[in-house]
Amino acid sequence: MSTPPLSLDALQWRFCRFDELSLRELHDIYMTRQQVFSVEQNCAYLDVDGHDEAAWHLAAWLPAQRQPFAYARVLPPGAKYVEPSIGRVITSEAARGLGLGRELVRRAIAHAREVLPGHGIRISAQSRLETFYAGFGFEVVGERYMEDGIPHTEMVLAAG
Repeated sequence: MSTPPLSLDALQWRFCRFDELSLRELHDIYMTRQQVFSVEQNCAYLDVDGHDEAAWHLAAWLPAQRQPFAYARVLPPGAKYVEPSIGRVITSEAARGLGLGRELVRRAIAHAREVLPGHGIRISAQSRLETFYAGFGFEVVGERYMEDGIPHTEMVLAAG
């Protein structure tokens, strides 16, 4: 029995603080992050890094699907960088190639600007995605560096 194609219109988006996530939602977010960052990217690192409690969490779900199809977190100024930041940006394997990553980043930027107005936004982007993030207005700041064995680049989106 095949799975019907994913309809982006059917996704339910949720943007909330850590304490507003149910235990089940948090569990499923962590499972999805581990699948993408640890299993698919074959990278062992501490995903649960102590920043989740300070973050807002953005996820796209289907009612019949436990794990989110897309996820990102927004950190306040001072949590990781001077500016607010967006990180842990993922789309699940089942959702890739549908434009969901673009929608996720668009929504993450909009939510960050809503809850933290007047600030630029900093990201630590995988270097292979510089062009993707540049499409949202992010600009490279500084040299490339290795993080968890993957080339990364810091990028900043000016306050808007």
